[in-house]
Amino acid sequence: MAAMQALSKPFVGQKIECRSARQTQRVRASLVVRASQDQQDAVVRRGVLGGLIGAAALLSSPRDASAAFGDAARVFGSKATNTTGFVPYSGEGFALLLPSKYNPSREKEYPGQTLRYEDNGDAVNNINVMVRTTTKNSIEEYGDPAKFLEDNQYLLGKQVFLGETRSEGGFAANKVSVASLLDVQTAKDKKGKSYYKYEILTRTADGDEGGRHQLISAAVGNGNLYILKVQIGDKRWFKGANAGAKGALDSFVVA
Repeated sequence: MAAMQALSKPFVGQKIECRSARQTQRVRASLVVRASQDQQDAVVRRGVLGGLIGAAALLSSPRDASAAFGDAARVFGSKATNTTGFVPYSGEGFALLLPSKYNPSREKEYPGQTLRYEDNGDAVNNINVMVRTTTKNSIEEYGDPAKFLEDNQYLLGKQVFLGETRSEGGFAANKVSVASLLDVQTAKDKKGKSYYKYEILTRTADGDEGGRHQLISAAVGNGNLYILKVQIGDKRWFKGANAGAKGALDSFVVA
């Protein structure tokens, strides 16, 4: 009996210890849950507070941001300063409007070239102005528009191929390039100065770009012959590049 009691006491004690451990675990678990809930509440409170602070900052400082950044870059401006798509250019004895997306180019293509700009998206589109001294007093003194163009064929490039070819794709035998005159006219500005103006489509046998539109305007002033030449790839011509080209051509004036 004593032995049974001796064995039962530690057993009873073990049960008590086990119950105490379970209770401790439950208390700890409850504390962990409460701590976790408190942390979540704190995170939520911080998130809400942070959102309010961020919103307050956004609401309180747009003028500062606009003054520091928007006024210079016009990011916050409702309208662009230049909506025409052109930038005025004044040279020595001439002026014109350049498409706003054209950039200056250092390439030299023609004698007497004093200006060259090209499309920042494709250099096949470019604008050139050539100036050379003359004894003529007006463009008409060079003869009619057909003769002037014939005397200045260099503006359209020169065929360097020498050999025999068959007539294909509209090209004459032994020719790998062709120029088609689409429009020619004589115009006068407000001061009565005369201009010869041309629209020409040039094509080559390689079919590059489907050809190139060449717009030319020529006039005489101050003892100089001024020639504007605008070149646009045919594919880009029909995708909107014609507007910038015609704008430059029509704006070209000589003093």
